Amino acid sequence: MYIVYFLVLMLLPLYAQRKVMKTYQRYAEVRSTSGMTGAEVARTILDNNGLSNVRVVETPGVLSDHYDPTSKTVALSSDNYHNASVAGTAVAAHECGHAIQHKEAYAFLTFRSKLVPAANISSNVSWIFIMIGMLSSSMRSLMLVGIILLAIGVLFQIVTLPVEFDASKRALNQVVSLGIIRNEEEPHARKVLSAAALTYVAAAATAIMELLRLLLIYTGMNNRDE
Repeated sequence: MYIVYFLVLMLLPLYAQRKVMKTYQRYAEVRSTSGMTGAEVARTILDNNGLSNVRVVETPGVLSDHYDPTSKTVALSSDNYHNASVAGTAVAAHECGHAIQHKEAYAFLTFRSKLVPAANISSNVSWIFIMIGMLSSSMRSLMLVGIILLAIGVLFQIVTLPVEFDASKRALNQVVSLGIIRNEEEPHARKVLSAAALTYVAAAATAIMELLRLLLIYTGMNNRDE
């Protein structure tokens, strides 16, 4: 049972990462018919949605693209920023989807932003409580405290899912309505966004599995102590 658990825990994220890289690399080599770079795509979407105050900047790395709500910045990795590809168009549009969510105060994005401080703290200290509780029967309650703290991080992963799916939906709507991609390019852009979403699904699934495993361990330990 544990062997299957650990295999899933290791292989699911690896599969998701491989899937997104393979799909991204494939469509990064397909030039978009619009000829617009990722930076131009982002600027077009932002300006057409009343977000001229949001900057578009280049950031180092591969698939390091993100939207920073604190500085109102869409950051695109170098390849996506400079090149005119279907993959770059999809990724740039996705990050702009987050900027539009921010402008409209999308509920799940707002909730996730509020969870960030708690999730960061809980991820750093939860395992300290869990390990103390596992090693000392007299301090078993600390394990439960750690599990509760870990659950905050799991909640963050779960809330991330609708945020990412909605951003991708907005992205496709934008590139189609603004004529940035043609009909035959839409399925390709959708594949890029779906592959990227798989990484968030894998992260949430593994986090939930780990939380359930620890709950079972905690319950089993309590039953033995009685």
